[in-house]
Amino acid sequence: MATAKPERKPNRVSAGLLMYRVRDGRLEVLLVHLGGPYWKRKDAGAWFVPKGGLEEGEEELAAARREFQEETGMEPHEPYLELGSVHHKNGKRVIAWAFRGDGDPGKLRSNRFQLEWPPKSGKFQEFPEIDRAEFFTVAAAAKKMHPAELELVQRLEKMAMQGERARSAP
Repeated sequence: MATAKPERKPNRVSAGLLMYRVRDGRLEVLLVHLGGPYWKRKDAGAWFVPKGGLEEGEEELAAARREFQEETGMEPHEPYLELGSVHHKNGKRVIAWAFRGDGDPGKLRSNRFQLEWPPKSGKFQEFPEIDRAEFFTVAAAAKKMHPAELELVQRLEKMAMQGERARSAP
């Protein structure tokens, strides 16, 4: 009797890094657009914090750093600001940190995945995990990004505003 393959459970925790910069006095955040055929024509609500699942025994911040580099091709760096976590409607928990940085989103180098496409065709195609990256102001991010993750950007904005007030205080 053949034994059944154990069902692989999806990772219910993801860790990510939100890179930010300040341009013309405005906070901008780097968001990524998922690749593959399901997301190709979607824009509003289809932009995310670069993130991914934890490998067995991996610390959350280490996973966030690894995923950021795999998805963008950019090297993250300290210091990291802890943003806490949010939950997607499907129950997935996203833990995130922010770091100040800059880079050219046009030079995105993402890892790739294979998917049977079209479905049930027996043909597999390769797609980038992330097909685009772009810096957005907080207002633009509110229109573009997945609503569950917008709270992370709002937390960063509050931290940045508190930091600016502290720097300008006598």
